[in-house]
Amino acid sequence: NEDFAIESLPGDIFQLGNTSWRVLRIESGKVRVEDAKGMPPNMPFWFGEAPGRSDELSTSVARLRADLGTKLGEGAGTAETRAHAARWLATIDGVSESAATQLVEYLAAARAALTALPDDRHLVLERFFDESGGMQLVIHSSFGSRINRAFGLALRKRFCRKFNFELQAAATEDAIVLSLGETHSFALEAVTRYLDKASVRDVLVQALLDAPMFTVRWRWNANIALAVPRVQGGRKVPPQLQRMQAEDLVAVVFPDQIACAENLSGRREIPDHPLVVQTIDDCLHDAMDIDGLERLLGRLESGEVEVVCRDLTEPSPLSQEILNARPYAFLDDAPLEERRTRAVASRRWLDPESAADLGRLDGDAIRRVCEEAWPRAANVDELHDMLVILGVVGDDELRSAVPGASALEDWVSELVSAGRATRLETANGRHLWVAAERLLEVRAVHPTASPEPVIEPPPEHLKRPMEPEIALKDLLRSRLEGSGPVTAERMAQSLDVPVAAVTAALGALEAEGFAFRGRFTPDAAREEWCERRLLARIHRYTLGRLRREIEPVTLSDFMRFLFDWQHIAEDTRMIGPESVSAVVDQLQGFEAPAAAWEAEILAARVSDYDSSWLDALCLSGRFTWLRLSPGNAGRNGNRGAPPVRSTPITLLRRSDLPGWLALAEIAEQRLTGAAARVLQCLDRQGACFFDDLAAATGLLRSQLEDALGELCAAGLVNADSFAGLRAMLLPAHKRGGGRGRRRGGRNPLSEAGRWSRVPGRAPGQPESASPDGTGSEAMETLAWSLLNRYGVVMKP
Repeated sequence: NEDFAIESLPGDIFQLGNTSWRVLRIESGKVRVEDAKGMPPNMPFWFGEAPGRSDELSTSVARLRADLGTKLGEGAGTAETRAHAARWLATIDGVSESAATQLVEYLAAARAALTALPDDRHLVLERFFDESGGMQLVIHSSFGSRINRAFGLALRKRFCRKFNFELQAAATEDAIVLSLGETHSFALEAVTRYLDKASVRDVLVQALLDAPMFTVRWRWNANIALAVPRVQGGRKVPPQLQRMQAEDLVAVVFPDQIACAENLSGRREIPDHPLVVQTIDDCLHDAMDIDGLERLLGRLESGEVEVVCRDLTEPSPLSQEILNARPYAFLDDAPLEERRTRAVASRRWLDPESAADLGRLDGDAIRRVCEEAWPRAANVDELHDMLVILGVVGDDELRSAVPGASALEDWVSELVSAGRATRLETANGRHLWVAAERLLEVRAVHPTASPEPVIEPPPEHLKRPMEPEIALKDLLRSRLEGSGPVTAERMAQSLDVPVAAVTAALGALEAEGFAFRGRFTPDAAREEWCERRLLARIHRYTLGRLRREIEPVTLSDFMRFLFDWQHIAEDTRMIGPESVSAVVDQLQGFEAPAAAWEAEILAARVSDYDSSWLDALCLSGRFTWLRLSPGNAGRNGNRGAPPVRSTPITLLRRSDLPGWLALAEIAEQRLTGAAARVLQCLDRQGACFFDDLAAATGLLRSQLEDALGELCAAGLVNADSFAGLRAMLLPAHKRGGGRGRRRGGRNPLSEAGRWSRVPGRAPGQPESASPDGTGSEAMETLAWSLLNRYGVVMKP
């Protein structure tokens, strides 16, 4: 950029995207840069100078959003429709399946929050509170940055003229943001009516005169016209001197452009000077697209482009880009650290199902704010304060604010006798209680009402006459401060005035930024009004509830939950043989010391546990036991040890065994000769009883016991019954039938059923998911097992 070369000096550091760059040298209008390695910039990048996408690309983006919206159906669509849309999107060249899925989920969540996706026929407006108490207005427009830049600048100028307040604004390819203050209150539908096709060009010209783009292009045109020389006396004029000379030139040619604001009144008169005309034309047609904006406003006026308005509790997914826009998107000169958009608290990623809640205020939060806002009286002075605060109070409202009927009568009598309050009867026969301080306002609204008894307002309240419109507006202001969301009809009923007069007064309060209109109560059938601060409090309470829903629990609370979930608590323990199946089903895949399964785990969850119940489950083929984690037996040529009480063993449903084996790992094993012989025998003959193994391998019974123990510890062999593992945990002198024992003694290993090889495992070969898709099935099995075991599963 030639103008950037004029503004920069060697050694300057600027930021472009997420990278800082250092200017090395400037040659023939070209800037040579190098990576500044993260050093902070000492010069800003030019506002509004980022290249914009073409109209054709904007049309393609809008068409893609419209097509996806059609395929999603209503709202965010179902999981099936989203999957179908992702498959359709993946057919486009260059779009992977993962990218298509992420894009569909992102746009589905945005559509659920906004009820529509912005495209060439939909303009979506959203408004939400930020942490400072202000509001952010985001206009989702897919017409490109050149049109959005013009749209945002013109709207900013309109807001300035209407509210006498300079707004911070930014524009990107897909959105415009206007940071509103506490004095801005208006109906969202009215925003697009602030501009019209006939006058937008004049508004935009006045707006761009204060934008940085005018100054940049003025210097460019002044250099081209040789009004500001680049070279003088054979030497290049330093950039800072060129800036000063360009400013001096503007002071001569167009003095209003840099004139003191105190000396300006009304719109600035544009001089008929070629440099000024060319600069404005460059801004309108190069940096912006005034013709495109006029076409857009014409389509809005004809109804060809539909406007969708949403008041949300927090930003929608589509707003995150504009809220975090870089400086080149800014339409004013406020620095990044002073942007009001930085006061917006971003939430975590929203799934399409929960994104629809963004536009819904919590009913409990509304009721809580209504209770907090309505005054309560604990004594006679507080009752008087309540009348002053609310302006007027009906009989039923007065009774609801005082705890006891006897106390109410005494307090009212005391206020009336002291001349501090009275009761008026309106023309329609309604009784209203009013404090002496608010009597003039009520009499202005109800001139024919008769007070009983007659009292006089304080002398300081007699100084100025009270107009009926002003009095009604002040009474409504007081009532709104003590109420939550309320309809105009209900407010008119409480004041006993016509609905039309109340609506007009509420509109005046809205213009002051005091009141907001909308449908705030869930399933509200009519338009409601709410005071700004109360509405902000409702939003905070709603967000507080959402934060509490995702707030992590303490470790002690989670453990108490697990005691109930896993039937360890006394009142949740189970009984009977089938309860063993339920417990093992819940804990399958969990490895615990072998000796702990029956002594501690099952006995703690089943009150009348019997070991024969677990044996029956294993012998029936429903469950099996084995070691999943890598074993240490036989490593480095050492003799393998049989299972000991601390060996990690798990119980599994036999139908889920392939999935668990696909996820498990097995360390390299170096088996002893006896263990290798037993493994070869099982591979050759299949499952064998203990006596058959002894005969086939030719090993002594004691040698066979050690070999089976080594293979069980390595996770390579198990038995039909849990009795086989239980027998191995016994000391050798208690097994019977072994070495040093009487002949004919019973050996528990002989009664353990058949011993078999764990399928798919080989010593020295880690288990891995097969390429036929069992890996995803295994992960699904693991996820469901963890959810069944702990009651909750989350990403690490």
